[in-house]
Amino acid sequence: MLVDGPWTHRFVGANGSRFHVVEAGTGPLVLFLHGFPETWYGWRHQLTALADAGYRAVAVDLRGYGASDKPPRGYDGYTMSADVDGLIRALGERDAVLVGHDLGGLVAWMAAAFHPRGYAAWSSAPRHTRCGCAPGCSPTRAANCPPAGTC
Repeated sequence: MLVDGPWTHRFVGANGSRFHVVEAGTGPLVLFLHGFPETWYGWRHQLTALADAGYRAVAVDLRGYGASDKPPRGYDGYTMSADVDGLIRALGERDAVLVGHDLGGLVAWMAAAFHPRGYAAWSSAPRHTRCGCAPGCSPTRAANCPPAGTC
């Protein structure tokens, strides 16, 4: 969904896929990761607020959502965390604050666990999931969780 606003839309290649990102502002990178079954649009108010506060606010349509690629596989935690790591590099940054909700919260947690660099992560993820892979479990177990919505 390419909705006009005080932001710019573009496509970025990362981890072998093409991702739709929406950007506003300049400064330290804050990357927003949406939940299931949402898109970047759920972060529209936060994009403008953080841009006004001096941040580079970027919301992405995760793999399989919105205007991003929808490959037949790669919806496991390890691949999606590698997507986030690649997105940060493709955006020209070395580190970021990750903000995730629901599925995005789990992906943010896994990105920080699997690719520990300069992440400051805040996430809002369910405490328990039907497949048993909550943010408190080991990264190995989380990576082997079934894709969201299939548990």
